[in-house]
Amino acid sequence: MGWLILALMGAVTFLYGVSTHAALLCLLVKPLPVLALLGWLHDAPPSDYRRWISLGLIFSVLGDVLLAWPGDLFVFGLGAFLVAHLAYLKAYLSDCKRLALLPLVLALGLGGVLLGILISGGLGPLLVPVIVYGSAISAMLWRALARLGTDVPQRSALLAAAGAGAFVFSDSVIGIDRFVAPFHAAPYVIILSYWLGQWGIAASAFSQRLNTN
Repeated sequence: MGWLILALMGAVTFLYGVSTHAALLCLLVKPLPVLALLGWLHDAPPSDYRRWISLGLIFSVLGDVLLAWPGDLFVFGLGAFLVAHLAYLKAYLSDCKRLALLPLVLALGLGGVLLGILISGGLGPLLVPVIVYGSAISAMLWRALARLGTDVPQRSALLAAAGAGAFVFSDSVIGIDRFVAPFHAAPYVIILSYWLGQWGIAASAFSQRLNTN
């Protein structure tokens, strides 16, 4: 519980920094919620699943810092989150390898629609990095959804699927706000859905069986 309280305190402080345009404060506290989730995750049963989720959270912290750092480090932040999604993908594959055609079609369709919207806004030199990143997050969503309705513990599957969906939503809003149609509430929508996504993904490790392979 202490770790989650720390995450909540960091989140509230960051939101205060955003509302007051305190860039230094935002830089200092932005990684705190995910760092707290990483600490909390160590209370989960040890498994391959937990190890991969932990790695994803570590690279997410790096991505948080890079995106908040003064100057345009967007591509580097994108790269850090790319690795995070690949780690989450590996976690989901560690306990479920079924093809799951319907989740695959859903993830590809959603990714294709979003990519089309972003391209219409003009990606320029970021076209290839965004396509690569979009492919990775679509694959992550597919494998999270693929665990639903299997012998994977239901609570774990639901939390991971909801977390992956929230993460995809957050990244979609980032893309739309940055490349298509900026809007005032975007920073709040992005970060809140991102934190909810990370919490769901981390929480899914607590319902795992011991020594999952």
